[in-house]
Amino acid sequence: MWKAIPTGVFSIILSISTAFSQNKVDLSNAINAGRLKTAKDTTWRKIEFGANLNQGSFSSNWTGGGVNSVALGVFFNALNETKRGKDSWRNDFQSQYGILRNKGQQSRKSVDRVFFDTKYNRELSAKWSIFANLNFLSQFAAGYEYNSNPDSLTFKKKVSGLLSPAYVTEAIGIEYRPAPYFFVDFAPGALRQTIVVDRDLYVNTPDQKNYGVPIGERVRTEAALIQLVANFDKDIAKDVNLKFRYLMFSTFRDPLEIDNRLDAQLTAKINKYVNVNLGAIVVYDKDQSSRIQIAQALSVGFLFALQ
Repeated sequence: MWKAIPTGVFSIILSISTAFSQNKVDLSNAINAGRLKTAKDTTWRKIEFGANLNQGSFSSNWTGGGVNSVALGVFFNALNETKRGKDSWRNDFQSQYGILRNKGQQSRKSVDRVFFDTKYNRELSAKWSIFANLNFLSQFAAGYEYNSNPDSLTFKKKVSGLLSPAYVTEAIGIEYRPAPYFFVDFAPGALRQTIVVDRDLYVNTPDQKNYGVPIGERVRTEAALIQLVANFDKDIAKDVNLKFRYLMFSTFRDPLEIDNRLDAQLTAKINKYVNVNLGAIVVYDKDQSSRIQIAQALSVGFLFALQ
């Protein structure tokens, strides 16, 4: 028959067992934490805000010719990239708006763009991954086409506005990223919705369409045979940054009519808060125009960056 264990001895055994169990739990938690977070886990953020002001004036007897003018532009960009093991998430927001006022004319819009892209990646190898993303592109304010004859009844015709047009794209595909500052996305079968909320627009009346959307309707959905996106963002020299985004979209319905868009910006910092910007947008989209569209701007202004 077993003899009763003295109370003091039992207490000592219980204390040792409890301490051992607690140490085992702490060790297990430490191991799990190490598995969840590796040395490659990163979070990177960048926020930019800026304003550009251009002004020119001439005296009444200036013989060289010229028109008094003032132009103001503002922009706000935010980028967030998070990586946890093989999973990563990227959110990119860009916005620009500018107005121009020439003497004797009403204020006119010079630049207007709002862009947002959110993307999830699952790493397959060091340079390849699969992704799913949602993309939005539109503008803030109404845009007008101006007639050269100010006495014309159609001197100012509205051709665009908020969500008129807007482009929403959903894509799943494969990404190639040979360097941290550059990647190329391939997405067969991507879906794109062209939205025109304002039903009073008549951009392309011979075809009875506004940006590809039949007049009287608000949404047109297209499926891509292939969508390709190339994105570059890098300091190419000290205090000089180049960023661009190129989009190619080819549909199943008309694969040879390929939509192309390039947004590029070169920024050079003069000092901590003053910078020079050279921006360009090149677009070919038959639903907007049968010719290539080009917009370019050069400005000097204020820049505040936080990263």
